[in-house]
Amino acid sequence: MSLKSRFLLLTTALTVLATGLAWVLFSAVAERVIEQWGLRVVDIQVRYDSARLLRPIEREIALAQQMADSQVLKRWAREPQNPLYKAQALREMESYRLNFQDRSFFVALQADGAYFHNNAANDYAQQPLRYHLRPDNPADAWFYQLVRQGRPFHLNVNPDETLKVTKLWIDVLMRDGDHTLGIVGTGVELDAFLREVVDLSQPGITSLFVDGNGAIQLYRDQKLIDFASVVKPEGQKSLFTQLLDRPEDRERMQAHLQRLRQPDQPGGTVLNDFVVMNGQRHLVGMAYLPTIGWYEVTLIDLDQLMPVQRFVPIAVALGLVLVASLGLFHLALRRWVVHPLAALERAMLRVRDGDLAPPELPRAGGEVGRLIGHFDSMARAIRDNTRDLEAKVRERTEALDRLASVDALTGLANRRGMTDALARCAERARRDGVPYGVIYLDIDWFKQINDQRGHAAGDAALVEVARLLRANLRPYDHAGRWGGDEFLVVLAPCDRDTLLKIGERIREDVAAQTRDSSQPVTLSMGGTLAQRHDDCDALLHRVDEALYAAKAAGRNAFRLAEEPT
Repeated sequence: MSLKSRFLLLTTALTVLATGLAWVLFSAVAERVIEQWGLRVVDIQVRYDSARLLRPIEREIALAQQMADSQVLKRWAREPQNPLYKAQALREMESYRLNFQDRSFFVALQADGAYFHNNAANDYAQQPLRYHLRPDNPADAWFYQLVRQGRPFHLNVNPDETLKVTKLWIDVLMRDGDHTLGIVGTGVELDAFLREVVDLSQPGITSLFVDGNGAIQLYRDQKLIDFASVVKPEGQKSLFTQLLDRPEDRERMQAHLQRLRQPDQPGGTVLNDFVVMNGQRHLVGMAYLPTIGWYEVTLIDLDQLMPVQRFVPIAVALGLVLVASLGLFHLALRRWVVHPLAALERAMLRVRDGDLAPPELPRAGGEVGRLIGHFDSMARAIRDNTRDLEAKVRERTEALDRLASVDALTGLANRRGMTDALARCAERARRDGVPYGVIYLDIDWFKQINDQRGHAAGDAALVEVARLLRANLRPYDHAGRWGGDEFLVVLAPCDRDTLLKIGERIREDVAAQTRDSSQPVTLSMGGTLAQRHDDCDALLHRVDEALYAAKAAGRNAFRLAEEPT
């Protein structure tokens, strides 16, 4: 066999192998692209369906709430037997009927259970009293359940057996203070509403609306709607999670419903996930509609909406072109496809492993070039967002650290901040032999200041002492509020003379600066010079004893602790 034949055979084999590998890669990429496209579609579909539902429903709710606030209806509901009030109320109901979308209304009174209704055909204009509600009638349980719940309004999909209609009812409580006078509202004919809002006749897309418990309220298959869910006990409701094949999907979807209602979720949040329904993998998107207390759920069958098989003719045509021009295509494939994709893959792996450095990507044209450009934009966005997030985390951490170490009133370090400063000085003393001094002080007769002049005067005294401490200390010294009217000062480096000098200066300056003010302040102070191996607790105990020695000496005094032998 000639070298040319061998080369052609080898090239053919490599091309066939490359075609097979390219198909596998193509399938994986196509699946990923379809998933990403599906995520965008389901997000848009959820928001679109939510808006389609909310526009008509919110208008009807607002109008029903106005009707429930009508003083004419409330006056009649308090005295339902008054013929004048009743006549005025009937005219009021009729005016609202003409404004409702369905041209119908209902009013159910708590006092006697009277149920008034008129429809779009005005069939009951002469006799709007249709029947009386009874607590022992299961068909009337919705009324008494809603009154007990006390929610301002409720959406209820329910057939009215007496009126022979099935509607999406908008129920609004009519209240007089804390007392419920009845329920008013309107209804939207269910079949028409499902056709216009829910059943979009889009292959591969299923939209439904569920209540706060996950019970199906609006769905194109009415057999699965959970009618009168307000009066059904848990366990008997038709939940949308029952449409799913796998228990783990049902549990996960229920958790998503609860998560969407959490206060920390931003408004308009859409959660996405994959589930199995009727043996097919579906992409599900859901959003919470807080104005009505329902959820919008959209299920998309990606295999039906955008099957991978649609790309098969392209792959076959590509294979034929490869077979027809083996040599040229082999070189072109390596230059225009294989090398750029390999570089893109390496860049993707680096991003996956946390390396957010700008990737070195080759130049390429066509779809591969756009793909590389999209990835480069994505990697740049991830890098920028990561840096911004890290910066915000650092800023927030630093701010929290500052808040945790600073006394809010005086602006000095708090007990935690001073404990850290004291520990650092002690460690430096043990390591480098740098001596340091500690002064423990409190305000004389501080309790009397609070008792006689009020806590505002006490706070002002604390703030003034803090200011004078800062004024009398060196830039590298530390001062903080230890608790109540007690302050701690750490001088580093320090010797005995410096300790005495600074301590007396603080005491004298505070007394002098406040002597002529409305609130004179003096300090009792104890100080000690730390030894190289002093324990912080022992040091604080020693300086505390010195403070009490200053108090025993008549206050407004500074005493040094006796150095341990």
